[in-house]
Amino acid sequence: NISRSTCGRIFKNVLHVLYIKLKSFVKWPERECLHSTMPTCFKEKFGNKVTVIIDCFEIFTEQPKNKQASSQHFSHYKHHHTIKYFIGISPQGSVIFISKGFTGRSSDKFVTENSGFLNNLLPGDLILADRGFLIKDSVNFYMAEVQMPAFLKGKKQLHPKEVEETRKLANVRIHVERVIGLLRQKYTITSGKLPIFMLRAKHNNVQTIDKILTVCCALINCCPSVVPQ
Repeated sequence: NISRSTCGRIFKNVLHVLYIKLKSFVKWPERECLHSTMPTCFKEKFGNKVTVIIDCFEIFTEQPKNKQASSQHFSHYKHHHTIKYFIGISPQGSVIFISKGFTGRSSDKFVTENSGFLNNLLPGDLILADRGFLIKDSVNFYMAEVQMPAFLKGKKQLHPKEVEETRKLANVRIHVERVIGLLRQKYTITSGKLPIFMLRAKHNNVQTIDKILTVCCALINCCPSVVPQ
């Protein structure tokens, strides 16, 4: 017999404590640490160059009543109103970057360039990404490199070397998809439909849903890695 407002207040207070205590679990590793613990599946294909594997995922939301907000949150890829997150995992399988939430209409390129992710890059870093991440120029500005699956670009078929490079990339890039799948499986709030109030509610200038995602990613980092060591 507890009122909804009391439940909401308790939830937000507990969430804030978890966020403060656990947000440091999602951190960018030192390069030496990455190199010294590089999994064999990455080392055999890319040496010690890979720093991060990136992707975006979307969470369904209720439709905002405001027409402009509704338009901004509508994802043409998902054909639904969504909030989009950018995630980066290390070759070891840990979440090392999670962005704030962006509207579903935002492109992968926009989210990458406005999430703060690029500020973590060092010269020589190699990023593994999917085809939608048209961020080569942005990454090159930091003297880093992004590798994506090859495009046909009007060709009837890929060159055998491109086929081999794409296969090599796909075999390890799948790990970021597995982490996202684990996130959705363990924390079903990321696989349902979010109520609008979660997108509006803020505490200390951080949206409630952003705190939830940070806590979920921190807890994922406490689980056994999806990457064979």
